[in-house]
Amino acid sequence: MLKKLLITGANGNLGAVCRDRLTHITETMRVAARKGLGEARANEEVVYCSLEDKAAVEAMVEGCDGIVHMGGQATEAPWPTIRAANLDGMYNLYEAARKSSVTPRIIFASSNHAIGFHKQSERLDANSLTRPDGLYGVSKVFGEALASMYHDKFGIETAAVRIGSCFPEPVNHRMLSTWMSHDDFIHLIERIFMVPRLGCPIIYGASANSASWWDNREAAYLGWRPMDNAEVFRDKLDAEMDPPPADDVNAVFQGGAFCADGIHDEAAD
Repeated sequence: MLKKLLITGANGNLGAVCRDRLTHITETMRVAARKGLGEARANEEVVYCSLEDKAAVEAMVEGCDGIVHMGGQATEAPWPTIRAANLDGMYNLYEAARKSSVTPRIIFASSNHAIGFHKQSERLDANSLTRPDGLYGVSKVFGEALASMYHDKFGIETAAVRIGSCFPEPVNHRMLSTWMSHDDFIHLIERIFMVPRLGCPIIYGASANSASWWDNREAAYLGWRPMDNAEVFRDKLDAEMDPPPADDVNAVFQGGAFCADGIHDEAAD
């Protein structure tokens, strides 16, 4: 069991799931965000912190032996926003981990948008080239690279989880390939903190979907066996909407609509 687990971005959708469902793996949970966390629960510490504030991040990380890093900018945005939260913030987190009196094991919420410009006809594994589909995806590639360097140079272990679509159920046909159930996500986190040696694996965050594009054999040593399958929702989706046309971006690229988004110009927004 962990002594103190830090969850950043704990006011977000997945951060809130982690806050609710990971209490059994830690003696104390430290939840962090910019705002909106409410009152501290039993065996919980609430911390308000901006990832761009280096000193605040160091205080937030100190003493934590586990980190689930869900914080940062979660969608495409102007470059200054992406840079501050997902590059500067990521660097601050890893420097804080390096300086901490306890070396934490980290789960980094990467994204399928790090490989979004691969075609849906391709099957990818952890060795596949990154092909980000926007600035957000670029920031996730940076985060994976930073985690790798801090592992090789300083021994900080990180699981970079390229999260697909983690919702209660798929909401479109693309998600029949990318969906990850909350149960499978929580089980993955449990395994990451349980194994004796983690290293710095790339893991595709998806359930056992029949239509999956991703191969997790490189992370088989974790013992994670996703149990859910988006295929059970196919008939429901077919009844609610038509599948995208074969030439639609949502049917061509793994990143879907992100591949069609333009670069966000802050001056124009």
